[in-house]
Amino acid sequence: MRKNAYIWDMPRGANRRDMQKNKTPTKLLLQEMETKRKRGKDINKGRNRLMKHFITFEGIDGSGKTTISKLVYNMLKKEGYNVVLTYEPTDTWIGKYVQKCIKNSSDPFITAFTFIADRIQHCRQIKEWLNNGKIVLCDRYAESTYAYQGVQLQNKIKDPIKWLQDLSHKNILTPDRTFLFIIKPEESLARIQHRKNLIPFEQISFLEKVQQNYLKLAHEKRFIKLDATEKKEKLAEKCYRDILS
Repeated sequence: MRKNAYIWDMPRGANRRDMQKNKTPTKLLLQEMETKRKRGKDINKGRNRLMKHFITFEGIDGSGKTTISKLVYNMLKKEGYNVVLTYEPTDTWIGKYVQKCIKNSSDPFITAFTFIADRIQHCRQIKEWLNNGKIVLCDRYAESTYAYQGVQLQNKIKDPIKWLQDLSHKNILTPDRTFLFIIKPEESLARIQHRKNLIPFEQISFLEKVQQNYLKLAHEKRFIKLDATEKKEKLAEKCYRDILS
């Protein structure tokens, strides 16, 4: 099990009777999400945005974001900062179901909904960490869903990225900084060709579209685009300095 994995707690109203009636925790969580959206309740309300405490690392497979996030975590930890390194999909049962959906090329709507449900639950833990004064580094977050599932849902729904954003917006935390690692799909796949089982997402034509989606999303001020072909130590140093600036 990865570091900082936590036990998934059921949303309000979930119990064995609900499970027997086919009201799974995932369905209940999505119902809760829709209720909050209609009521206009925003999970980001009341957050102190003066400091960069919630940092996400994004990029296509093989861009090096996982390696860089670990290096930055170690740098912050070494300097005595109270820091947590987490990731998505999570190690909870729902996160593992997300991974199963990816591996089995499940229906794109099911995959998207499970990603979002996993993230909503993850945000509860992230918010707790932030409230306790921790710096939270997250390897993949919402933009991964928008970029990847945005491609999967093409020709199945109008403007899939906007649809995913509208579904997620008020139920997830907004990062203070997002580092986006840019690399040509050919180079990224060359880095990961040693993997035994490449998932369907790890194809050049697919990753080209994913990267295009990432670049569309990167217009917000919180994004910093980085050349993923630079040395990992140099990239980690850039991220580290920005977080503390």
